[in-house]
Amino acid sequence: MRRMFKLSLAVLLAGVSAAAMAQSAKPAPLPKHVQEIITGRCALCHGPEGESASAVYPRLAAQHPDYLQKQLKDFRDGRRKSDTMSDMAKDLQDDDIAALAAFFASKKAGARQPGDADLAAVGKFIFHRGNSYSGVAACASCHGPKGYGTEQLPRLAGQHPAYVETQLKEFNKRERTNDNAIMHSIASKLTELETRAVSVYIGGLQ
Repeated sequence: MRRMFKLSLAVLLAGVSAAAMAQSAKPAPLPKHVQEIITGRCALCHGPEGESASAVYPRLAAQHPDYLQKQLKDFRDGRRKSDTMSDMAKDLQDDDIAALAAFFASKKAGARQPGDADLAAVGKFIFHRGNSYSGVAACASCHGPKGYGTEQLPRLAGQHPAYVETQLKEFNKRERTNDNAIMHSIASKLTELETRAVSVYIGGLQ
């Protein structure tokens, strides 16, 4: 009888512990004003879950929170130039930026359809092996073999090809005004075909 009681108590305590852990694992609810920022600003271009419908705007879902925070602060503080984003971020406090970054980082990235197979094959080569003839480093050497990036470097996997291509061209011309030191030296060595091909390959990564 005592053994059964101990067993039942252990099961009960285990259940309570599991429930407590599950409860603690749930993200804290967003402050109302941060929810309003998402619905009133972010969702207009990036979608309410960070899955932008237009290739003009980047996917935010599953992006690294530290990277998102850096970009938002760079927009706010003028280190990254964009009339639209600078205006959107100009009044954001650091706590707001941290909450926005955590929100979009927590969203699961949706599946993307692969693009042109022939272009993607060229892009795959550049992404994983670079181009030793022109001195282009492999994208995977920094962003990882699956394009998942790091806390400091962006997740590329599944990003809109047109957006990736635009950013590479802006790095090449130094029109992208932040994060330029390394990316300019890479983008400036890519041919137009390689730029397009690697963007298409990245867009099909899951």
